[in-house]
Amino acid sequence: MLKENPEMNNIPFFKYQGAGNDFILIDNRGLDFSYLTEKQVNILCNRRFGIGADGLMLLQNHPDYDFEMHYYNADGRLGSMCGNGGRCIVAFAKALGIIDQETNFLAVDGAHYAKISATGNWVELQMIDVQEIQLDEKAFVLNTGSPHYVLEVSNLEQLDVFAEGKKIRNNDTYKEKGINVNFIEDKGDHYFIRTFERGVEDETYACGTGVTAVALAKAHEAKATGHFSKAIKVLGGDMRVEYDYDGKSFSNIFLCGPAEQVFSGQIQI
Repeated sequence: MLKENPEMNNIPFFKYQGAGNDFILIDNRGLDFSYLTEKQVNILCNRRFGIGADGLMLLQNHPDYDFEMHYYNADGRLGSMCGNGGRCIVAFAKALGIIDQETNFLAVDGAHYAKISATGNWVELQMIDVQEIQLDEKAFVLNTGSPHYVLEVSNLEQLDVFAEGKKIRNNDTYKEKGINVNFIEDKGDHYFIRTFERGVEDETYACGTGVTAVALAKAHEAKATGHFSKAIKVLGGDMRVEYDYDGKSFSNIFLCGPAEQVFSGQIQI
């Protein structure tokens, strides 16, 4: 739980992006920044009054893993699993010298294995196994570390994702806990995806758990079993999802894509 600290402090931070999904990364191995409040995290993530980001992560020590990931949404609240955030914190851990090219770390939804390129800017993150996929009229609903709603549409480039996503996220079914809303267009050799994210309460350039949810939902719909690698295009660039499906359960799921440091600095709060 984040604790209140009324004193002004200089916080060293790093800004990372994964396919346009951007995050504030803070090295909290010394527990020097555990005082951050919900309001302070929200200000840090604000694009006009702070650094600007879709979320904030604290990297902390853990006795049984290489590190532990604490993720906060842009609204300042503790978040569920963030796939692109997970990939970016792996790149951050490599830059800090904590890991080399493989890691096992702990996140809110459990342990994760990841591989990172020698250059440190391409990360393949193993996601949790998925068994349950439900239908909500024409949409698929599933949890890939965060809850997702997947709806196939036409002319996705012209869709008002903010208005339509906000409407679904705040309907009677999902208003209380919220849900991430993914709109998908099948382009044949790849899926094009746009996502409205809860916690950010806006469209983001990418959503890792959302990209994963879309790939699995479409495989479930097609009833195709075996090992697959699916190309994904989001507003922030190109990604890939790899997985095994036996007709009942998805396993060996890897979310693959870029993760790069944008800049670093200090901010007083």
